[in-house]
Amino acid sequence: MEQDIIKQIRKLTQAYAYTALQMHEAVARKAGLSGTDHKYLGFLLERGEMTAGDLAALTGLTTGAITGLIDRFEKKNLVKRKFAEGDRRKVLIEPNTKLIMALFEPLYKDFRSKSEKLTASFSEKEAKVIERYFSQAIEIMQETTTKLNK
Repeated sequence: MEQDIIKQIRKLTQAYAYTALQMHEAVARKAGLSGTDHKYLGFLLERGEMTAGDLAALTGLTTGAITGLIDRFEKKNLVKRKFAEGDRRKVLIEPNTKLIMALFEPLYKDFRSKSEKLTASFSEKEAKVIERYFSQAIEIMQETTTKLNK
């Protein structure tokens, strides 16, 4: 592959990442959150209830920072703390999925519709190439993150 094409794809990838950050920050502000709080809330939505320690390990935040994060979410009724069955020493963070979705779905409605329309415009073969790129790029980012966090 030509170096010019590789450079152009790298620039587009960076532009996509920067634009995604800007959009998620704007969505978060409309929802009354910071951009990072919004993304950490996404971890809870995606993975479901977990301990504060699990969330700290997933995000790379300290347990103290996680406590503040959970406190902010709790004040907005986005999560609740509950004791684990069988071990009351263990506290689980449970996302209020219904409220979170009600808060964010309207903010993402137009974006989701346009993104789905764009995706549908690609042939199946083109979509497989895009899927392969993102899947492998995610793996590279996860490897890099793991290495940097050691």
